[in-house]
Amino acid sequence: MPVELNDNGRERLHFIDGDVPIPPYPRWAQSNEALSSIATLLLKFHRASALVTAHLQTWSDELADPLGGTVVCHNDVCLENVVFRDGVAVGLIDFDFAAPGRPLYDLAQFARMCVPIDDEFSAERLGWNIGDNPARLRTVTDAYGLASEARHDLIDILDHSMDRGEDFVRRRVAAGDLNFIRMLQEMGGIERYARRRRWWEGRRKEFVAALA
Repeated sequence: MPVELNDNGRERLHFIDGDVPIPPYPRWAQSNEALSSIATLLLKFHRASALVTAHLQTWSDELADPLGGTVVCHNDVCLENVVFRDGVAVGLIDFDFAAPGRPLYDLAQFARMCVPIDDEFSAERLGWNIGDNPARLRTVTDAYGLASEARHDLIDILDHSMDRGEDFVRRRVAAGDLNFIRMLQEMGGIERYARRRRWWEGRRKEFVAALA
């Protein structure tokens, strides 16, 4: 459920009517139109959250931008955390991992999970059926209005955000979190991260070319 801070700095909850896709993801949620609408919504969120006085709040550091920043970011914009109406993203939910950071880092986290930037074996486990991942990353950057000089930085951040995501899952598994243990098993075990890294290294140039 979305969280808003009122004038006293206290949380205020809102209900957003709509559809939230879960794995295996339905076809409509995998469309370029749905992806583009999430990127547009994320841009609006970043513009709004830039007005929040971030240092007055306590934030999670589990998925936060390691370089920090001044704009409150969501850090976990996967399809399960987006509310759609008629295939268009209208709201973000689950702000457990929100924290100040760079909007570009938040954009990379979202792209990694929703393009997705993932090997075929792992993507299929979630129901993804995507033919041109690099073109979808271009869709994200275009919809967000990302400047050309920042697109190279986005690729570099994707290199590091993969490791950040892996570290997060490893910590949760080591702590005995049954949800993460089950998820990792369904994705083929800890090998899934080495497999994704090999896939990314083999296809990275395609993504660079798509953003050129």
